[in-house]
This record gives sequence, C-alpha cells and structure tokens, in this order.
Amino acid sequence: MATGAGRQLAAQHSHSLEGWYAHIPGIRVLAPATLEDARGMLWTALQEPDPVLIFENVMLYNMSGKLAVDAGAVNIDKAAVRRQGRDITLVTYGGSLWKTLEAATALATEGIEAEVIDLRSLRPLDDATIMASVTKTRRAVIVDEGWRSGSLAAEVGMRIVEQAFWSLDAPVGRVCSEEVPIPYPRHLEYAALPQAPKIVAAAKTALGRT
Repeated sequence: MATGAGRQLAAQHSHSLEGWYAHIPGIRVLAPATLEDARGMLWTALQEPDPVLIFENVMLYNMSGKLAVDAGAVNIDKAAVRRQGRDITLVTYGGSLWKTLEAATALATEGIEAEVIDLRSLRPLDDATIMASVTKTRRAVIVDEGWRSGSLAAEVGMRIVEQAFWSLDAPVGRVCSEEVPIPYPRHLEYAALPQAPKIVAAAKTALGRT
C-alpha cells in the first residue's frame, strides 16, 4: 500500500494510515525505506503464514539504485541501526528515514552524534534494538509522518518510558506531521510534514542546546 505525503495529492491521498493497521493484533505491518528492504521484505512476507501489510512511502518511488547481487530476503522482525551515534537516538521509519539521516548529518557538523534507528517493522516493534540504543545515548526523538495524536510515535515513546525510563536524561521528543489535513500547496505541504530542520531542532531541545 502507498502511504505518506509530498506529492501534492492534498488531504484525500496523503494519509499515513499504517498506524491504524499496526493497532490490529495478528497483522504484520512493515515499512521499507531502502531498495533492499522493499524487495527483501516482499520476499519474506510471501513466505509468512500471518497476513502482512507493506506500506511504501510515496516519496520513495523516486529513488533508484543497484541491488547487491546477493540481495535476498530480509529479517522482518528486526529494526536496523542506519547510523551509529552516542549522543541521541533518532527513531523513524519509511520515507522519514532519509530526512532523519539528513538531520543526523547536520547535527554531526555541530559535534552531536545521533544514532538513527529504522524501525522497518511497525508491528511487531523491535523493542530490544530501540532500548539498546536509548540506554546507550540516554535521549530519544521519534520521527513519524503520521499525525501526533494516537501516532506510532506515541507508542514508541511510551515503550521507551516503560522500559528505559531510568536510562533517560531528558524527555522523549516527537516530530510528527501537523494536526491538519495535509494541504495541497507545496509550501504548506512542506511545512506540515516532518523535515530535517524540525528534527535537528527537536534533537537540540533534548540535548538542552536550543
């Protein structure tokens, strides 16, 4: 299923509804962010006895690249650490991964090393990978193109509080879409969605560097 915004399709065709489906027990919900995952997740899902929904962010359809010769099935149970860091954990998935990596690069120019976690599987969530990172960095910001209220970001944040509260040195932050129907005009659509500068600002807030 296609998901997400950024193509000026307005409120009718710009929803991020993967969180709705991740609310249903018995359904696996996946969100590839790379070429390898887009292909490999489908391979694995076809062999999975449970129903699997794969949500592809529409902005990823512009990407191109070469697959490794040995590219194959991927483990759909595990999140991926896309960038190592020591100062803060940035948790995201799907199309927001590339904005988050852009933000991590910008933070690095200011001496802040952000670890970037790509969830990949939205149900079930890989708590172990998330908590291992948060325990190391002691701070977390979740980036989610869905709306803030009732979001996957809220679920991930609550799990961090439940499982890693005593490791935290700052409140968990969130960067989500604005609580409005996604606008049609390009400049308003851009403003409504998570972008790298917003992620940078949220990370600095968590680090007390605003």
